[in-house]
Amino acid sequence: MRNKSNAFIFDLNGTMIDDMAFHTRAWHQILTKDLGAEMTMEEVKLHMYGKNSEVLARIFGEDRFTVEEADKLSIEKERRYQKEYFAHLRLINGLDDFLEKAWQQNVQMAIGSAAIMFNIDFVLDNIDIRHYFKAIVSADDVTKSKPDPETFLKGARILGRDPAECIVFEDAPKGVEAAKNAGMKCVVLTTMHKKEEFSQYNNIIGYIKDYHDPFVAELLPVKIMR
Repeated sequence: MRNKSNAFIFDLNGTMIDDMAFHTRAWHQILTKDLGAEMTMEEVKLHMYGKNSEVLARIFGEDRFTVEEADKLSIEKERRYQKEYFAHLRLINGLDDFLEKAWQQNVQMAIGSAAIMFNIDFVLDNIDIRHYFKAIVSADDVTKSKPDPETFLKGARILGRDPAECIVFEDAPKGVEAAKNAGMKCVVLTTMHKKEEFSQYNNIIGYIKDYHDPFVAELLPVKIMR
């Protein structure tokens, strides 16, 4: 099967864990109650891509916050998110088995996320899955966020794989666009966005609700027998 691969790159939020509603609530609280923006929850969702500092700049302008102020707000937002989400923290259904099977088959795996390491560490260490990943690329490691391909290209480089060999797992249109810009195929998790929202992208090889979908077994070098 031509979509089989020995290199996977995973986005984190909404792709490995179904936590985007918790991020939305934390951002809404920071933006409206703390910073005075008049925004609905739906409006906040539209701005939630890229680095936290970029979210703030999109809403308030480039010059509203110093780097130090933006960093402080970023950490505070993540603290609130982590406090609320911790009791619900778990991998999307089927991902634990998929990661283990991929690891056993020597598939090289990376995380390519717009999250800061503070949040990536929160997930990897509390679920104990860090050992599966040879590369972790966070917001702290890139100059340009998705849809720029830098995150995924850096992940492929650390894995020692050509971009065309990599399959990206994503849940957001901007992430799929970043994979396209990197020359990578993409599997879409429909955790936060509907299939129709990705109609402009031609690098998508499949849509899944979770990792129990039989389609993901077809991506491994050796098919998972269920």
